[in-house]
Amino acid sequence: MDKKNALITGNSSGLGLGLSEVLLAHGYKVFGCSRRGCDLAGDVVDLRCDLSRFDTIGEKLEQLLQGVGALQLVVLNAGILGEIKHISKTSLDELQQIMDINLWSNKIILDWLLQSGIRIDQILLLSSGAAVLGNKGWAGYALSKCALNMLGRLYAHEFQATHIASIAPGLIESSMMDYLCTQADSTEFPALQRLQQARKDGVVLSPVEGAERILETLPRLKEFESGSYIDLRQILAPDEYQALIEARNRP
Repeated sequence: MDKKNALITGNSSGLGLGLSEVLLAHGYKVFGCSRRGCDLAGDVVDLRCDLSRFDTIGEKLEQLLQGVGALQLVVLNAGILGEIKHISKTSLDELQQIMDINLWSNKIILDWLLQSGIRIDQILLLSSGAAVLGNKGWAGYALSKCALNMLGRLYAHEFQATHIASIAPGLIESSMMDYLCTQADSTEFPALQRLQQARKDGVVLSPVEGAERILETLPRLKEFESGSYIDLRQILAPDEYQALIEARNRP
């Protein structure tokens, strides 16, 4: 049986690194793309790529995926948070920077994959509950992830042989979580208190645990229409998901 291939963006840290580790352990060959590079041992092909430099993305993908005829999994994971602040105090330049990485770089990657001739089984766009909750302070991040969900739905019409899903993986330990729990103002932006309590309660997943959760749900994601947005808690923890949705109209 041929080895499975996976492409992961933003695989140098956090969930992207966890996904690389878990997929390698499950027999995948991992093709990674990140700004800082990944030094994992094993069947990894890794290339440094700055997704803010749109004009270089195609060339980098050509190098990374040279000779690859099939990808069983693509995870467009790379993204930035931006500052938690009032949307009225967030400049267009700040919003543009977030949208460039979280949205437009993914459009460029999807366009390249679409014309590459590579057979692709499944594409995951890493979204967030912030895309639907719209809590105070999430500004550019929420906007970018909401737009990313629609990007996936639109490309589902064009990737006829590929299943696409935008997924919210739940709470994962990362440098982003560090900022949300220690630096952002939870008094001014109360939704952060839920994250801080979750971390205190030990229910925030490690990157490897989050990656295992994603791998576990891969077959079940295909039960949803291609292009869907799916919070993994809908599948694995429906009570937790319902509580999250009920909180959407709070600050």
